[in-house]
Order: sequence, then structure tokens, then C-alpha cells
Amino acid sequence: MRVRRTLVAAVRGLGLAPAVELGSVTLFVLAVVSLALIVVGVGVLTTPVVLFWARRYAQLRRVWGYDLAGVRIPADYRPFPAGLGHGPVSQARRCAVLLGDPATWRELLWLPVDASVGLALVLLPPSLVGYGVGFVLLPVLEGLTGIGGYVLGLGSLPAEHPWLLFTLPVLGAGFLLLARYANPALIRAHFLLAAVFLTPPRAELAERVARLTETRYDAVDASAAELRRIERDLHDGAQARLVAMGMSLGTIEALVEKDPAQAKELLARARQSSAEALTELRDLVRGIHPPVLAERGLGDAVRALALRMEIPVEVAVALPGRLAAPVESAAYFAVSEVLTNAAKHSGADRIAVGLRHADGRLRITVSDNGRGFAPTGPPPGGGTGLRGIERRLGTFDGTLAVSSPAGGPTLVTMEIPCA
Repeated sequence: MRVRRTLVAAVRGLGLAPAVELGSVTLFVLAVVSLALIVVGVGVLTTPVVLFWARRYAQLRRVWGYDLAGVRIPADYRPFPAGLGHGPVSQARRCAVLLGDPATWRELLWLPVDASVGLALVLLPPSLVGYGVGFVLLPVLEGLTGIGGYVLGLGSLPAEHPWLLFTLPVLGAGFLLLARYANPALIRAHFLLAAVFLTPPRAELAERVARLTETRYDAVDASAAELRRIERDLHDGAQARLVAMGMSLGTIEALVEKDPAQAKELLARARQSSAEALTELRDLVRGIHPPVLAERGLGDAVRALALRMEIPVEVAVALPGRLAAPVESAAYFAVSEVLTNAAKHSGADRIAVGLRHADGRLRITVSDNGRGFAPTGPPPGGGTGLRGIERRLGTFDGTLAVSSPAGGPTLVTMEIPCA
């Protein structure tokens, strides 16, 4: 088993070496050049692209660290402000956000260290195994072919260094013994070195934990309020109708022989009450988790939601497939709340909803051509709805941004991480 781990570590090191050298060196050189070009304006456009590549590279190394060595390297990137486009101004804002993020500078400091010390750590496991085997087999190779010394870069051994034929096999055995115990540790040390540079400081992690704790409490409060609403709706709606229907059936049973006409009339009312109770139960279930959301996904669920609106709603969906069920549920009810607010308060006659997935985030935009609500603030009841949406998204570390100048239009942007 230990021999197998030794060989696996050697193969992994051999595979990591070119990726480390090519990725770290190339990205560090590009980043330095791009940062230098900021003074002439070109770097403002190229730096976000290069730093985005560096982030993707660091994320890939985090995945490798956990898969190959069991090393967890947390990430904590500052989110981009909502509403960023693709023009020069947006690129400049994106560049400012990236350069103001401490995680960016940790990655730039890590790249040259990874290209030097990190590369040495992944080259040692295959080198120990390769040279160990080569040195042990050197007398055999030299005796059979006469080129063993040339293969190992030592020249003609018998003519120049005949004593090496006796000492190098001992050294090779030492290399193999060292590789047997050190190879897995060297691969782990390579990723631990990356963790030293890429792991956020304790203060940042503490701030993130505090935010997640707050959103967890908000989620618990929201769940409790939702349970109370369901209980109230059942008690005041479907349950009341079912009780009334039971009483009606008892009256019908007493009148079916004495007054068949009245019994028939009461039976018709009972049938209507049962239909109304069934409708209310369906609406209640739809409010908990719409069947179309479970069966067809977020895109079709939002389209179905749009069809029920009195205001024309255009829906544009660009999603690669189904997302995680909790993310879809949070996004659906957030869109539902925003559409409800727009229909009640905006005075708009047209609403547009956009859903797309990019860079591991679900991005949702809801815009209308209504009157807006600045500078006096949200309309009555709208503020509570927006705070509820913010709490719902905060559970997933999501963000909510609202742009609604006086006279409109209003743009609500929501983002939920869903890598």
C-alpha cells in the first residue's frame, strides 16, 4: 500500500509540474505587464481579464488540493457590484474592485512562489523515484548496453568514474527509501504552501462567519413565519370549508328523506365548497413549492409566473440546465415578490425578467417602465418586501441591488452563487 502511494504521488507530481510551471509563470508575467500598462490606460481593460484567469487558476488549484491531498483552501472574494456591463466604464469599475480585493494580491504573491518552491516540491517525488530506480539498475544497464551512464547524464562510467558503479546503486536505494516515506508528504506540502498564501486572514473569515450566522437566523425566522402563514391559511381557509362541508353533509343526511329538494340544494353547495377547498389547497401547495418549479425548473416556472400577471411580462432565460433545488426555490420566490411589488406599486405597463448563469452565479434582473420610487423611498409595503427578498438571498450569500430613480425605470438585480 505504501509503495502504491509512493508511485501515485510520483505520477501526480509529474502531472502537476508542467501545469504549475506553465500556469503560474504565464499568469504572473501577464499580471505584471497588465498592471504596468494601467498608467497608459490599456491595463484598465486587460487587468480584469488577466486577474479573472488568475482566479480561475487558483480555484482549480483549490480543487486539486482537496482531491489529490485532502487540503482545503478556502476562498473569499469580494462580490462585484450589480449592474456591471461590458463597456470601458464597467471594465474600469471591475478593475477597481479586483485591485481593492485583498484576495487578488494574495494570489499575485502566491504565483511566483508557486512557480519556484511549489514547482520544486512537485518535481521531487518523480525525481526521487526516477533517479532511485535508475541508480539501482545502473550496473545492469551499463553492463548490457553500455549507455546507462549516458541515460542518467553521467557520461562513460567505466572510463571516467568506475567507482560510481558501486556507490550509485546504494544512493539509488536511499532515494527509493526516502521516496517511500516522503512522496505523499511532498505533494501535500505543495498544496499547504498554496494554502498559506491563498487562505483569507482570520478577520475576513470571522466577518464572513458573522454574516452567515446572521443570514441563518434570518432564514430560521423566515421559515417560522412561513409555517405560521401555512397554519393560518389552513385554519382559516381549507379547514373552515371542510368543517362547514361536514356540517352540511350531516344536515343533508337528516333531510334526504324529509325534504329531498332542500337536501339536493345543500348537496350542490357542499360540492361547490369542496371544489373551493381543493383550489385553496392547490394554491397553498403552489405557495410552498410550485409543482412546475419541481418538474420543469426555474426558467419554465418563471414563465408560468409571468403568464399569471395582469401586466405583460417578457422573460428571457439563458440557463445551462437545472440548478440546485434550494437555489431555484429562493430565486423563484424572489422573482415572484419583485413582480408582485411592481404590479402593485410601479404603475408600469411592461415588465422584463432576465435569468442567466455566468461565472458560477445566477443573475436575475427585473425591470419595469414604471414611475420609480426615489427620492421618497420605496412605496408602502415595498420596503418590507425588498427586505424579505434580501434576507432570502442572504441565506445563500446572494446580493440584491435596486436602481429606481424618480420617474423610473426601475431595475432590480439579484445574484446568487451557485457554482
